[in-house]
Amino acid sequence: MNSIPKPNQPLVTHIYTADPSAHVFEGKIYIYPSHDLDHDGPSNDNGDQYAMEDYHILSMENLDSPVVDHGEALHLRDVPWASQQLWAPDAAYKNNTYYLFFPARDKEGIFRIGVAASASPSGPFVAEPDYIPGSFSIDPAVFIDEDNRAYMYFGGLWGGQLEKWQSGAFNPEAEGPALDQPALGPRVALLSEDMLSFEEQPQEISIVDEDGKPIAAGDEERRYFEGPWLHKYNGLYYLSYSTGTTHKLVYAVSEHPKGPFTFKGEILSPVIGWTTHHSIVQFEEKWYLFYHDCSLSEGVNHKRCVKYTELKYNADGTIQPINPYPER
Repeated sequence: MNSIPKPNQPLVTHIYTADPSAHVFEGKIYIYPSHDLDHDGPSNDNGDQYAMEDYHILSMENLDSPVVDHGEALHLRDVPWASQQLWAPDAAYKNNTYYLFFPARDKEGIFRIGVAASASPSGPFVAEPDYIPGSFSIDPAVFIDEDNRAYMYFGGLWGGQLEKWQSGAFNPEAEGPALDQPALGPRVALLSEDMLSFEEQPQEISIVDEDGKPIAAGDEERRYFEGPWLHKYNGLYYLSYSTGTTHKLVYAVSEHPKGPFTFKGEILSPVIGWTTHHSIVQFEEKWYLFYHDCSLSEGVNHKRCVKYTELKYNADGTIQPINPYPER
């Protein structure tokens, strides 16, 4: 039995976990992380070291109860279209069904986004035979609005291949925009009622500064890199994401789920390890940030651990920045 988790401490230590998508289902907290393999292969900017091949779903009755690992919920071998790398997933509930959305490389090595379904939030999940038509890149995050419409946010640079899709088709030679040009934004698409396809062409989200000017590709302190997450607070939509190379979690807000989003500031300062990836969820009366770092492996970038901490807002709706290592 796992011990009761403490803020800013690993939720589980028997496996390496990352990229936690947290949701409240059936009155409990369910966490959908990726599962890092314990290997010692080389690292590169393409992300080959992130060789994950299955998902384990975690849950807890509340934040004072032990974390349960529900075992293998989906494995690469059970996804007909995928060849490797089950990266950061997300989950959603609609149509009396739980859906698991996940990126993986197809047989040609191109990242696509798949979907699997289950009657239980803990799985196991059964994957659709093919990926979502028109899907590409990584890091799906699904937000169901109050009108019951579901939106998928996705996209990641470098190993996530987002810059390869600027023409609308995959171009393996494509590079990102010039540093003084608008940065690439995440993509958003309305999902079909059955949650298995896009109802429209994915469109790019614009992230702008307080003057309405697009964040530039060279503005690595603020520009989008990967790991989008959408939540709603006091009627506003909050898009949070990783800056990648500067290792921060930051956020922008909008009155509309598709933006444009106005940049507001930092949520989480850089963690131990290269990647940073998160989710934000309300449980009972409080809000929580779920994130990962590499403290469990003493800094190995592809051996990460999922953690949580309370997230607080100021009176004006801005988020109070978090330092996960108060001793530093």
